[in-house]
Amino acid sequence: MECWLRYRQWLEFPDLDEEMRQELLKISGDEEEINSCFLPALKFGTGGIRGPMGAGPSRLNIYVIRKVTEGVARLIQKQGKEKGAPPPSVVIAYDTRHNSERFAREAASVFICWQIKVHLFSKPAPTPLLSFAVRELEASAGIVITASHNPACDNGYKVYWSDGGQITDGLAAAITKEIATVENELLVNCGCLDEAEEQRQLVMVGEEIFSRYLEQMQSLKLFDDQEALEGLKVIYTPLHGTGIDTIPRVLQAAGLTNLALVPAQSTVEPSTWTIECPNPEDWSVFDLAVEKGENKGADLLLATDLDADRLGVAARDSRSQFTALTGNQLGGLLLEYILSRKEETGNLPANGIVIKTVVTSEIGRAIASAYGLETIETLTGFKYIGEKIKELADTGKKTFLFGYEESCGYLLGDFVRDKDALQAGQVTAEMAAFYKKEGMTLLTALEHLFQKYGYFAEELVNIDLAAGEMERVNTIMDFFRQSAWEKIGRRRIVRRADYLTQEDTDLSSKKVTPTNLPAANSLKYFLEGESWFCIRPSGTEPKLKIYLGVKEAGEKQAHQELDTLKKAVLHLLEKI
Repeated sequence: MECWLRYRQWLEFPDLDEEMRQELLKISGDEEEINSCFLPALKFGTGGIRGPMGAGPSRLNIYVIRKVTEGVARLIQKQGKEKGAPPPSVVIAYDTRHNSERFAREAASVFICWQIKVHLFSKPAPTPLLSFAVRELEASAGIVITASHNPACDNGYKVYWSDGGQITDGLAAAITKEIATVENELLVNCGCLDEAEEQRQLVMVGEEIFSRYLEQMQSLKLFDDQEALEGLKVIYTPLHGTGIDTIPRVLQAAGLTNLALVPAQSTVEPSTWTIECPNPEDWSVFDLAVEKGENKGADLLLATDLDADRLGVAARDSRSQFTALTGNQLGGLLLEYILSRKEETGNLPANGIVIKTVVTSEIGRAIASAYGLETIETLTGFKYIGEKIKELADTGKKTFLFGYEESCGYLLGDFVRDKDALQAGQVTAEMAAFYKKEGMTLLTALEHLFQKYGYFAEELVNIDLAAGEMERVNTIMDFFRQSAWEKIGRRRIVRRADYLTQEDTDLSSKKVTPTNLPAANSLKYFLEGESWFCIRPSGTEPKLKIYLGVKEAGEKQAHQELDTLKKAVLHLLEKI
């Protein structure tokens, strides 16, 4: 009954968008489809809001965008009054999806109604550029309309705060509370953008911000042999995303001029997509890049997702074929390169800090330790890395050097407070040129890395769940939480960290210490021999994620042990 009433409310709204009205008329009498569109409503979380586009509060559309924006605007105004802050402002960016620009302009119109000045990007822009612009323009907050690497039918809305980082739990809860006070998404007031632009309440963001960003990128350069840089052959695919106008300019400004794009994937019109999901973690999106790389005799392939915050990389192997690097492998390579180059030039700070997530490879900790540096861990999600970088900057006691996560997210310069494929792309290509001059490919360099620190291998297993099976996640997590195993497979459990109760337990001494991390529904098991696995529900999809990692003396042993560990963990799931 509630769905039907909400359906009638939308359908009978006199000012309803006509395209949406036709969409609702088509499903008249289809109870299942009406339920799908109207219950439950999309929920706002620490990642903002994301979902399929369409009519109704369970889909992303202009009315849901307005409602969420009203909640954000209310909080910005409240906080501004409490702190006596200067007049509030926001920066808004958007990717290349269907409706992204429209949603960005709808959000701008709501902020203007709340007397919040808007800096709106004049064309699709990478998420890291949004993060940079928030601090550069001293804005109260930032919004980016993107669904990152999701399918073309989806879109999303991510919120950043004045520090340039994604909102974390406290701010997300405060915004959710404000959104809940918006009674009817159909009645949210909107301002006129043309009038706002005349009155300078709406300012378009363009070349000036990117030029300032390029200036900051020069500080990341660690190798300046121009001949070597120009000799590296790079193929880049933006996967139809925002990297098309930015990555080539970043690479060329860094001296990497031997660059070719994948033409079929360099169009930004959504109807021209050549792939289902623009995810650089998926090797299949490299097919066209591999073909072009083979024709051009390239050394390196780069790919970015739609909002250019994730970077995928493939390098030529000894048989002149291309092999993809995992996020953990590229992260290890980048970290070793950065620290070794800084040490060689006398620029490695003694108080340097490396930040990784709890599900990211332990090779990062091993590398940092070899250089006498500390590693800090955060919960899964780059927003927590950004939050930690802010804490370090505020205290001034430690120097941030590198942050990364296994899902192809990397950050080197803290002028951005989120993962940045532009930064990672520049330094990866520079690193490849450096090693090529030394007679090595990135794959050779990776083998040397493993010889130096031990062979680390990792895997992520996704357990897909149907929408009606989400309750099963709680059953699985409770099963693991309540079990008192001493061994997993043939390995003894040494420690268990429960990030929900925020307790880290040494199973030998029974000593319990705090995790010193926010509460999250995740469990991590540490096994003898430096193996581990972590289990957690996905925050954005109906999935259970199992991360596994091992360290062995050689490649064969590592992959054998990883396979054994995976089978043991999956066998436990079969009992539930």
